[in-house]
Amino acid sequence: MKEEDQFESLPLSQDSFRELWESVQTPSISSIPTSDQAPQQWVAEGNLYLLEQELNGFDEGLFELASESVAKDGFNPSTSTVPVTTDYPGDYGFKLRFQQSGTAKSVTSTFSELLNKLYCQLAKTSPIEILVTKEPPQGAFVRATAVYKKTEHVGEVVRRCPHHQNEDSTEHRSHLIRVEGSQLAHYFEDLVTKRQSVTVPYEAPQLGSEMTTILLSFMCNSSCMGGMNRRPILTILTLETPEGLVLGRRCFEVRVCACPGRDRKTEEENKNKTQNGTKQTKKRKSIPAPEAASVKKSKSASSTEEEEKEVFLLPVRGRERYEMLKKLNDGLELLEKDGRKNKASVKPEVAVPTNGKRLLQRGERSDSD
Repeated sequence: MKEEDQFESLPLSQDSFRELWESVQTPSISSIPTSDQAPQQWVAEGNLYLLEQELNGFDEGLFELASESVAKDGFNPSTSTVPVTTDYPGDYGFKLRFQQSGTAKSVTSTFSELLNKLYCQLAKTSPIEILVTKEPPQGAFVRATAVYKKTEHVGEVVRRCPHHQNEDSTEHRSHLIRVEGSQLAHYFEDLVTKRQSVTVPYEAPQLGSEMTTILLSFMCNSSCMGGMNRRPILTILTLETPEGLVLGRRCFEVRVCACPGRDRKTEEENKNKTQNGTKQTKKRKSIPAPEAASVKKSKSASSTEEEEKEVFLLPVRGRERYEMLKKLNDGLELLEKDGRKNKASVKPEVAVPTNGKRLLQRGERSDSD
């Protein structure tokens, strides 16, 4: 009897080994993926070699997408709680320059070199020139951030007051600093510190120029209640790479007011007085001596008489104003004439003798004579 017939004749409760072997389906060699289609890597672990296969559905760009989405939200892993406000030109010689506007009342923006302070009006454009010694990397941008100057307020976020926020309909209406004239400006809010900033791509200087200009506007007054509330602020401008690496930093103080020229002139004068030590102090008035007072009275009386005789000419603009001043002058002259007449009509009083004595007239002799 053949071996196959013996296997078939065996009374087994389960299938025979031959039937079981034939039921197993083995894949063909052509169906096995090549190394290009399914990359595999052998990892040595002691004396064993394990096959490490690629996970199904794993995307290598997953972390890159996550980092991009985080960057769009304004998150920077190196963001500090207290921003640095010291100037740092860096390897690219990052520097700022402001236009000379003077201290006239009509200017909307002016910069003080003495105080390193920008004075500007609400929502008025302030041009700032950016200079570098060499070309920054491709994709570099400039970031503007506002912080409070004093240490007791530096931890707070600089925002617009509720009144000006409600009047604005833009998406970034809570931001104090706004970039004008550029459609590529992006507004960020840090996820950790909640500080707000605005970025604009760095543009190379045009032909025949050594600097590029950005236009900034400050959308709240320094005196706004619920906003800055008269607290001084600093503006930090940084030159950064697309990865967020700071290449240079510049910082200056900002005051948003109704009359930038007047406020700049006043603060510069006060600064010069304090530097020169000529600060005015109030002195107590001392009581003058009687002799000195009488001398002063005599001098003042003679000086007033001389001043009354002097004639002054006052140029007046406008007919109506001239008529008003003329009536005032005529009235003063009438009062002066009436005063002189009253003085001339009043006779000097003669002292009356006491104890019943009679006053001697001219030519009479007393009884004792």
